[in-house]
Amino acid sequence: MKKLESIEQFNEMKNNGKHIFMFSADWCPDCRVIEPILPDVESKYPDHQFIYVDRDEFIDICADLSVFGIPSFVAFENGTETGRFVSKDRKTQEEIEQFIDGLKVS
Repeated sequence: MKKLESIEQFNEMKNNGKHIFMFSADWCPDCRVIEPILPDVESKYPDHQFIYVDRDEFIDICADLSVFGIPSFVAFENGTETGRFVSKDRKTQEEIEQFIDGLKVS
């Protein structure tokens, strides 16, 4: 999973193509629990690019998107938010895949 490096990069990705931003932090135990399943999830959805967003490093993006719990996922396609799976709860692989399967199709 590619790691977000700047707000400019976020805006570029958000506005071009299909991206799923995963908001996380190194200290988050629930985020560590889903880490091993993420490569499998990514491989099932090759039409989306998955981007890791460090919540502590990009707190302004989190605030702008109302992402207050982690791990959380927000999907964009060409500048339009197509879905969000935002909560403070631990997520399972099945829940993450259901979220992606339910994204609005353009």
